Amino acid sequence: MDVNGTVAEGFEPVREAFAANFALRGERGAAVAVYRDGHKVVDLWAGTRDVDGTAPWEPGTAQIVRSATKGVAAAALLLLHQRGELDLDAPVGAYWPEYKAAGKEHTRVRHLLAHRAGVPVLDRPLTPAEAADPDLGAAAVAAQAPVWEPGTDHGYHAQTYSWLTGELIRRITGRPVGEWIAHEIAGPVGADLWLGLPESQHARVGRVGPVEAPEAAGGLKTRPKRAMAEAYADPDSLTRRAFAAITPLPDENDPAYRTAALPASNGIATADGLARFYASLIGDVDGGTRLFTPATGALARTEQSAGPDRVLVAGTRFGLGHMLHGAASPLLSPGSFGHPGRGGALAFADPETGIAFGYVTNGFRKSVTADPRAQALVRAVRAALAPGRRTHGVVQGAVIR
Repeated sequence: MDVNGTVAEGFEPVREAFAANFALRGERGAAVAVYRDGHKVVDLWAGTRDVDGTAPWEPGTAQIVRSATKGVAAAALLLLHQRGELDLDAPVGAYWPEYKAAGKEHTRVRHLLAHRAGVPVLDRPLTPAEAADPDLGAAAVAAQAPVWEPGTDHGYHAQTYSWLTGELIRRITGRPVGEWIAHEIAGPVGADLWLGLPESQHARVGRVGPVEAPEAAGGLKTRPKRAMAEAYADPDSLTRRAFAAITPLPDENDPAYRTAALPASNGIATADGLARFYASLIGDVDGGTRLFTPATGALARTEQSAGPDRVLVAGTRFGLGHMLHGAASPLLSPGSFGHPGRGGALAFADPETGIAFGYVTNGFRKSVTADPRAQALVRAVRAALAPGRRTHGVVQGAVIR
C-alpha cells in the first residue's frame, strides 16, 4: 500500500501507524491530518476513495463523518454564546417557544448541548425524507415528551441532536444551520467541511460502507461489552430507539441525503478540514482566523455530563456538546475535546499540546466511540510528542512510499 502525503520531522510514528491500519486493521481508504500550533505537521492519505472501488484516494477526497459533525454544531452554538447572542442558562423555549411542550419548559440550552435534554428518542421515528426537512424534524422534537427530567441525567442524543441544535441556530440567526456554518465557520477558517453538500462538491466525496475488522493479530477487533450488546439488540431499549429516530437508516451515499443538513450525522469533510477546524478553536491557523476566544475554549471542555450514559450504556463525558477524553472515547490527553463519528471518523483539539487532529475513512466498523484505527493514530501522535523526541517543521509537498 502506497501512503501518500507528508509528515514533519518527529511525526513519523503517525505515518507508521497509518500504514499499519491498512496492513493490520482492514482499512480500505482513509486520510489523517494533524496541526500543531496552527501549522500542518501531518497530511497523509492512502487506499481507494470508494470503500468498494478501485479509484485511488486523492488529495482533497472527502467523506461523510457521521457524528463527528456534532462537534461542529456544538462549536456553532458556542460561537453564538461568545458573540452574546445565546445564553447557555436560558430556557430553550426563550428562543424556540414551541419547545416548551410536553414538560420541557425548564430545559436549558446547556442541557440540550450536553445530552441532558431527555429527548434522545422519537415516539414516531422519521423517515429519511422527513428527517431531511428541518421543519418536520424541529416539530417532532418540540412535541416529544422527555424520557427523563431534563438536566437530571445524560444520554447520547444520537439523531435528535440534529434538530435540537439546527433549529436553535436557525431561531437565533434566522439562517439555515448549514448556511450559517458555511459562512461563519468553514469559510473564514478555510476548512473543507460541509453540512448540506453543495452540488459543486459532490464529485469529491467517496462512497462509504461497512467493513469487518480482521481477526488477525494486531487487528484489534472490537467486541462490545455484554450490556452494550444487549442494549443494541433490544428494539425497546433507549439505545436502539435513539439510533432509530430515523427509520429506515438513510443511504449515506444518496446525493439527496448528502445535500440535507443534519448536524448530528451527515457532515462531510476532508481530514484536513476537520483538523483545520479544530485548530481554529485553540489558536490561529497559518496566521489566520481563530474562532474561539480562550474563555470559550475553556468553556468547551468544561465537563457538563459524566458517568453512565443512558443511551450508549458506557461511561461518557461531555462538555457543551463536545466529547471529552475518557475511557469510552480516548483522545490525546485529559484536556482534549472533540467528537468521534460512529464506526470511523475522529476529530479533536488538545490545547495543552497545540494539537488538532482529523481522521476520515470510507469503511465504517461496528465501534461507536473508539475505533481501533483512529485510536492507533492518536497513540502515534502521543508517541511523537513524548519528552525527548524532536518534532518541528511544517509539511512540504512530497510522496512517501
